[in-house]
Amino acid sequence: MIAQLSVYPIGEGTSLGRFVKKGVAVIERSGYKFEVGGMSTAIEVPDLDALFELVKQVHAVQVAEGARRVMIDLKVDDRRDKKATIESKKAAVKGI
Repeated sequence: MIAQLSVYPIGEGTSLGRFVKKGVAVIERSGYKFEVGGMSTAIEVPDLDALFELVKQVHAVQVAEGARRVMIDLKVDDRRDKKATIESKKAAVKGI
């Protein structure tokens, strides 16, 4: 399962780097394969339970950092007909 995740505070100014770094650190510690992009992070997780637990942890670190309002954008690709990875999706788009 592949997810695209963006978690960020609202009303905390224009520079959100410190919040993003905290969220990425949580994802790093999870041990899941991930790729940080310019606007979101792609993550490979085994199932929805693992994904939602990870989202909860990223949300919690935003609140602990002082966020009073948190936005979560989440997209999930639960492909059942074949194994999909971040790399296989990128290769399919590039025609490799």
